Amino acid sequence: MSTLKSTEYTPGPLLTAARTTPTALWNDSADPDELRQSIAFGGVGATCNPTIAYTCINQKKERWLPRIAQIARERPEASESEIGWQVVREMSIEGAALYEDIFEEHRGRNGRLSMQTDPRLARSATALADQAEEFSRLAKNIIVKIPATSTGIEAIEEATYRGVSVNVTVSFTVAQAVAAGEAIERGLARREAEGKDVATMGPVVTIMVGRLDDWLKIVAKREQLFLDPGHLEWAGVAAFKRAYQEFQARGLRARLLSAAFRNVMHWSELVGGDVVISPPFAWQTLINASDYTVEPRMDRPVDPGIMRTLLSIPEFVRAYEPEGLSIPEFDTFGATVRTLRGFLAADADLDALVRDVIMPEP
Repeated sequence: MSTLKSTEYTPGPLLTAARTTPTALWNDSADPDELRQSIAFGGVGATCNPTIAYTCINQKKERWLPRIAQIARERPEASESEIGWQVVREMSIEGAALYEDIFEEHRGRNGRLSMQTDPRLARSATALADQAEEFSRLAKNIIVKIPATSTGIEAIEEATYRGVSVNVTVSFTVAQAVAAGEAIERGLARREAEGKDVATMGPVVTIMVGRLDDWLKIVAKREQLFLDPGHLEWAGVAAFKRAYQEFQARGLRARLLSAAFRNVMHWSELVGGDVVISPPFAWQTLINASDYTVEPRMDRPVDPGIMRTLLSIPEFVRAYEPEGLSIPEFDTFGATVRTLRGFLAADADLDALVRDVIMPEP
């Protein structure tokens, strides 16, 4: 049941930004307790991924382990993976219900909870699109994550055409964001050509800003680059601002979404844009407890000195330029590989957790 009508809002920078700028706040978790407080901060949506889903289940074992055992009894032929994903479905449906009022108020643009397609399906565009469509039917306000890989770009267009509101993920570069935004446009155009509704769809394209920072730090260390390490904290911000300019110039209807927080600039530097910012709950708590004065900064360029450092790194140029990567190169970009491996590991961790419930070690 939605709680919007009874929400007691929590004053602070997050609520101020939500009420005075076009920037939307979402929560990077599907935990219902966190979602309720995020709504009180002014949040109007939520994101999730396999790592976060596993963490939510693992942190509330008292609730979910008995449910895993129950599902195993109800579905005696189900695999460990099928049981684990059933829990993810149930958690997502519960979280989505908290945003129903917001979804109606915003006519589908916000009030959505993200579910992510199984990373083990990443090699098949058809399997990704099929699962995205299935997930989107679990609740009217589910938005579905599909990775910005070469296969994912194909699935993003097809899922959009089928009426799925897509949240593009595993995306770190301007080239990936633009390709994904254009794929969404093609899917929307196909629907429009057939007279199908697009007005209530709410696609977003994520740039995992912190994971781009992480990757460039690895590159700088590996290549023994002599530079100001603080400048690397700005890589994701710079790429996001560039992508925002490209989306505006190209008239792409999907909004950009900032995720994978590593520093407070991943919120403060992007406020003011017509975008979504999705911090983990701990970051929201930190930001809202501060005395920060909100000011729109999306249109403020990154300091030229910092940009000179970043543009001296070829791997950053690949991430920053709209043509910096070809679509086939999305699959081998370092941050893509590292993130997909992490998501696959989280799937394996969830399988192991289910195994310990249904087949405990004697």
